[in-house]
Amino acid sequence: MLFEKTTKIPIDRVGALIGKSGKTKQHIEKHCHIELQIDSDTGEVTIKSSLINSNLDTFRSIDIITAIGRGFSSSDAMDLLDEAKSLQIINLKNFAGKSMSKIVRIKSRIIGEHGKAKRNIERLSNTKISIYGKTVGVIGYYKNVKLAIDTIVSLSNGCMHNTVYKKLEIVNKYEKLNKLKLWEDTYVF
Repeated sequence: MLFEKTTKIPIDRVGALIGKSGKTKQHIEKHCHIELQIDSDTGEVTIKSSLINSNLDTFRSIDIITAIGRGFSSSDAMDLLDEAKSLQIINLKNFAGKSMSKIVRIKSRIIGEHGKAKRNIERLSNTKISIYGKTVGVIGYYKNVKLAIDTIVSLSNGCMHNTVYKKLEIVNKYEKLNKLKLWEDTYVF
């Protein structure tokens, strides 16, 4: 008996999924215990696995393929093999409707001048972000992904960059203090 799932990625991302000499495809197949069939003309990707070998990695492969399809590098997408990490995709049409000029403006706010805003969000939230087409993808630990998404939503709704950076810095400072409190009553011998 087989597990089989078909998903679709943009045609211009098929090459990234296959990789140079098929290395990325082989890497995903090996680590997720699956077989990939990729249609280069349509962008359809069929994931096959025997149910006997089916495990969480088989299902994580769908997220890995989606991440590559949404513009992430294969190495960033493979971070999703860590069970504690997740992928979240934000559709910018939710903020801009069908207006391409609004989508471009929102993407520009998230990217920032020379990519500075995107780098700051990634650094302060400890996530990886990909802006591709009409979507923004975020990979990281759940709590960090939520923080990055909240920041992206705030920027998409028009908040000032300094305001969202300060919020991220406050959350980071609070997290560091909580980690220190864990060690307060601990004796080291």
